[in-house]
Amino acid sequence: MKDVKQQLLTGERALFKAHDLRIENSTFGDGESPLKESTNIELVQAIFKWKYPLWYSEKVLVNDTIFEEMARSGIWYTSDIQIMNSTFQAPKSFRKSNQIRLKHVHFSNADETLWNCSGAVP
Repeated sequence: MKDVKQQLLTGERALFKAHDLRIENSTFGDGESPLKESTNIELVQAIFKWKYPLWYSEKVLVNDTIFEEMARSGIWYTSDIQIMNSTFQAPKSFRKSNQIRLKHVHFSNADETLWNCSGAVP
């Protein structure tokens, strides 16, 4: 697994189709779909500031991460994702996703969250 540490990642699809990455203490700034179609990703102490962070992704582990208000429509069409000790400030966080595991996750704006999802386990 490759490491990405203390980076500011910007622009459209900053890590498009990334695989086998551990992203730590990094911020995803402006730019949509930074991790679209990613596989086997670990996020630790990350911040997402813009739209569509994890679309069509698989095998994702998220810990101590913040999805800010503009990171709306954050996790769609994704399977096998585990999120722990994290905060969602954005609405529409999950849609058409499956195998979702959440532990110690705070939703400050849960409008339209977990629509058409299956296998969600708190």
